[in-house]
Amino acid sequence: MSTKLFRRGALFCVLCVFVQSACGGGSKSTTTTTTSTPTYSQQATYGVQTLQNWYVQSSGLYQTPTGWWNTANAITVLVDYSRATKTTQYLSAVSNTFSNANKANGSANFITDSNDDEAWWALAWMDAYDLTQTPSYLAMAQTIFADMTTQWDTTTCGGGVWWSKNLTTSAYKNAITNELFLTLAAGLANRVTDTTQKAQYLAWAQKEWTWFNASGMINSKNLVNDGLNATNPKVCTNNTQTTWTYNQGVILGGLVELYNADKDPTLLPMAQNIAGAAMKNLVTASGVLHEPTLTGPDGPQFKGIFIRNLVKLNSAAPSAQYKTFVDTNANSIWKNDQGANYQFGGIWEGAYDTGDGTRQASALDVLIGAAEMQ
Repeated sequence: MSTKLFRRGALFCVLCVFVQSACGGGSKSTTTTTTSTPTYSQQATYGVQTLQNWYVQSSGLYQTPTGWWNTANAITVLVDYSRATKTTQYLSAVSNTFSNANKANGSANFITDSNDDEAWWALAWMDAYDLTQTPSYLAMAQTIFADMTTQWDTTTCGGGVWWSKNLTTSAYKNAITNELFLTLAAGLANRVTDTTQKAQYLAWAQKEWTWFNASGMINSKNLVNDGLNATNPKVCTNNTQTTWTYNQGVILGGLVELYNADKDPTLLPMAQNIAGAAMKNLVTASGVLHEPTLTGPDGPQFKGIFIRNLVKLNSAAPSAQYKTFVDTNANSIWKNDQGANYQFGGIWEGAYDTGDGTRQASALDVLIGAAEMQ
């Protein structure tokens, strides 16, 4: 990193000088040295500086193994950090990525064959719009959403958006794509000013949630499984595959956005049920969020996304339980999952495994969330 600040576990010296003035002058001073942990905001600052070591200015992307959709999440981290700390230091990187990433990726308007990947970019630009009020960011999110609507059909599973545009090999109806679609539709309804557009986006969000809630992807434990089995496309069923942490997270953000748009009183209790199930079932004995596997470049991203959206739920339905949970994870990352130069790994309960842009961004979601909830 360009500036090495403090090493992990370093002692922070506090010089306390008490000056007592008396008639005719004179002073008394005492000096004490104490040990303290940096604030969550300071921890996030150190971590963001390290994250940017993986940033490539010419492309606006992050180095391998951080992939296309992971970069969208890293940009979201920069925006959220900027909001939490009231700094503009990294907004030039956000703008640079907006200008250059498509050329580096060989895409246009951040649209690719993977509908979930482009949705991550749409949410990143919507988040950047919230902070900067840059019209082109919101317009890009709208362009991406318009493309996603072409991926909805009712022939298979009665509705929903396909995971991939390649319908011959890898496509299926899954949770993450449809959760992102819900979040984006409701989010746009909450941000556009044109009443016709607002109504259209809200209609899409309500249509998505009605379908998703009835799809069977939310199991009896209030956890969201990976997707649907469409062996019989007329009667799709829960595929019983992994309850990834980010599947529990994105739906929270989507339900909060939809609640903000239509005030349906059933939405926040549903989000609270899913959040509670995740905090109960997808954790270690010490209460630290745990992913079943960190294989590949994708898995390490998931846990941070859950925390990011739990913070959003807390903003709509505050709970001391949520703050305690976020603090527990933030403290464990700082104490147990840190390598040299503020690199954070993927195993938050420890021990530190390795550092890369994906792991760093995911951990930063937690430290930034903890700072926001302070």
